[in-house]
Amino acid sequence: MIEVRPFGQLGHADHGWLDARHHFSFAHYHDPDRMNWGALRVWNDDMIAPGTGLGTHQHRDMEIITYIREGAITHTDSLGNTGRTDAGDVQVMSAGTGIRHAEHNREDVATRLFQIWIMPDRAGHAPSWGTRSFPRGDRAGRFVVLASGHAGDDDALPINANARVLGATLKKGQVVDYPLGADRLGYLVPARGSVEIEGTTVHERDGAAISATETLRVRALEDSEIVLVDTAT
Repeated sequence: MIEVRPFGQLGHADHGWLDARHHFSFAHYHDPDRMNWGALRVWNDDMIAPGTGLGTHQHRDMEIITYIREGAITHTDSLGNTGRTDAGDVQVMSAGTGIRHAEHNREDVATRLFQIWIMPDRAGHAPSWGTRSFPRGDRAGRFVVLASGHAGDDDALPINANARVLGATLKKGQVVDYPLGADRLGYLVPARGSVEIEGTTVHERDGAAISATETLRVRALEDSEIVLVDTAT
């Protein structure tokens, strides 16, 4: 079963330095039918203008995954971490008992990213941060686990949640399968390109909420880059 939320129907907030689209209720955007999808709480599609960013602020008890589509983001936090995450790569911040951080676009081009918030399996984890390179070529024609709370996903960034974040790049006409499981929920967004799922077209930056699907089959209608969250209900 699939429900598509077209990009043009997403929540929208333009702050000048930040142009944000919200797949789920966030900040001043509220949709009672779009509060979460299982443990997936937030999926923001953000454009951050060059030389701008968000100053120091605090989070707690949330797993925050940032997937960089274009440009780069520079992170600093109260644990003493600092790092730059480039296009195609991923950073994870486990807010846990509390962490203060800032995120800036230090580049001379706009940074475009997906920010994904997943509710943790429990409150009170120790806060942490990490970033990792995931070359798009390594994801050619297959799903690669980018962040995961599942045992055995040793090459992924760890999160404290019953969930996975995965990415794949597909050439036009390619098909990729993922064993989601009928008791799990999926949420898929093409970062670029368009795909077909269960006979339904999902265009670039649309959201696709997937349920009651044992094996998720995705066919690329054009060269595509896709991001998928697999979450407990």
